[in-house]
Amino acid sequence: MYQPDEVLNFWFSEPMKSHWFNSTPEIDTLIKDKFEFLWQYAADDNLVTWQDTPEGCLALCIVLDQFPLNMFRNQAIAFSTEQHAVMVAKHAIIEDFDQKIDKERLSFLFMPLMHSENIDDQDLCVAKFEAAGLDDNARFANHHRDIIKSYGRFPHRNEPLGRESSPEEIAYLNSEAAFKG
Repeated sequence: MYQPDEVLNFWFSEPMKSHWFNSTPEIDTLIKDKFEFLWQYAADDNLVTWQDTPEGCLALCIVLDQFPLNMFRNQAIAFSTEQHAVMVAKHAIIEDFDQKIDKERLSFLFMPLMHSENIDDQDLCVAKFEAAGLDDNARFANHHRDIIKSYGRFPHRNEPLGRESSPEEIAYLNSEAAFKG
């Protein structure tokens, strides 16, 4: 069974960093082959003890939030553990673990909040990125929050989640400004 440091060493390795927001089918397959079992194990609440440390919370957020987006790209299951990851991120914040994580890694602790379709999570995300001085991430967090303010959800998720898009969402998705995930 993997330990938090193994997840962090993988995710923060030089080869992976270049694929964080620019993945390929090969990277998605690599993550699925390597970590799908761990993701399912975490989804089934078998890694609760990881929440006892800052590094464990960060690793758990990556496993529950980032990995499924790669492993199950454009499928509803990609979002199935998002709220679990949000709970881990909030636990870490309550425990002040965010104060103990290197700034270069901190964004992935807050990322589940950015992915949430809950406006309160979005507000917390923006506040945490701004307080940490992570300006680029704060810019993206504000953009995500603006989408939730406008539509109450992320329109680019409608198709994989089987949701019907409103005319406003369709117009947005067909625009140059659309965020596609």
